[in-house]
Amino acid sequence: MPAVAATQALFTPLKVGDITVPNRTQIAAMTRNRSIKTVPSDLMAEYYAQRARGGAGLIVTEGILITRQGTEWEAAPGIWNAEQVAGWKKVTDAIHANGSFVYAQLWHLGRVSHPDAPQQKLAGVPVYAPSAISARGGKFRFLPSHPGYVTPTALEDPTFIIEQFKQAAINAKEAGFDGVELHGANGYLISQFLDSNSNLRTDKWGGSVENRARFPLEVLKALVSVFGNNVAIKLSPAGGYNDMGMPLEETLETFRYLLTETSKLPLAYVTLMRYSPYLDAEYDGKKRAIVHDILESYRSYITNPNTKVYLNAGLQGDEAAKLIEEGKIDGGAFATTALLHPDFAKRFKYGKPLTNVPNYPLMQIGAGEDPEKWDVGFTDYPEAEYDASEI
Repeated sequence: MPAVAATQALFTPLKVGDITVPNRTQIAAMTRNRSIKTVPSDLMAEYYAQRARGGAGLIVTEGILITRQGTEWEAAPGIWNAEQVAGWKKVTDAIHANGSFVYAQLWHLGRVSHPDAPQQKLAGVPVYAPSAISARGGKFRFLPSHPGYVTPTALEDPTFIIEQFKQAAINAKEAGFDGVELHGANGYLISQFLDSNSNLRTDKWGGSVENRARFPLEVLKALVSVFGNNVAIKLSPAGGYNDMGMPLEETLETFRYLLTETSKLPLAYVTLMRYSPYLDAEYDGKKRAIVHDILESYRSYITNPNTKVYLNAGLQGDEAAKLIEEGKIDGGAFATTALLHPDFAKRFKYGKPLTNVPNYPLMQIGAGEDPEKWDVGFTDYPEAEYDASEI
């Protein structure tokens, strides 16, 4: 049976970098917190394999730490050593064996690490950021008294982190990934360089829009040197999460400049996150996000015809298909929908409802849960029932 009319536009092939994905659904990166001492687990391989079997066109991994950092997600995975690369190879092999493709999302936390976290202590380095400005909020549940963020150490020269991103890309290629996505969203290091509230530098890495965009662009160039056309970036111009957000005019100027410059690079795609109330933090009685129309504000600045555009945050299948038909996006990126429904793409295609109920307590596990039970809220969501006449 062909795709139902409401979502049919999602189910045509799409050239993404050097690969052609079978449809225009993307699983967006979403922290899952199931690695074993930063090494991807066999359970993670099954999670991603389930979603490949469920028809996802392109899978983007959860954020992968490029170096030891004190993340509030204690079981987040890394990609800085051989054991981690071997773990990721199991994941990429499982995805490819089930007919999908996968990008690694490369992640540096910047100021939203904690110096008392075990991994940060093992790293033996401070918590680095563009400037010595603490983010408001945060909650390190596995540390005594559940502390929030602390004032980071300002980077004297950030070029060594560019090299860490490059090495992470080399490792990702060894692990069998089809490409890499730079995590430029949600208040992590790339966002911190872009935002004038977290970046008060007066050298070539801060101040003007051009200088604040320099670090993200140099990281992208380093990734391109490894992966060629198979590099992407995810951005969240509306801000909010992790204490991000500039005045509207400055936000528009910054992200329009960045996208103009990224259009000069051979990027496979850009994922734009639109405003999400879920990610809009409140500080001092005020919401932090800068609410504006993300597609209207930035789509026209992505001018490289080979760079595809995915939209993310609260997207529905029929809405994504309509935006594709209108030429406003090339694909839809789905997070919670894909987390709860391993076959979300097939459900979209054949008109099956999204019926799985979220297991909120165990969806993104905290400290103390038994790893033997990590499948709960992770790989135990059922697929819909299909009969042969439907597919």
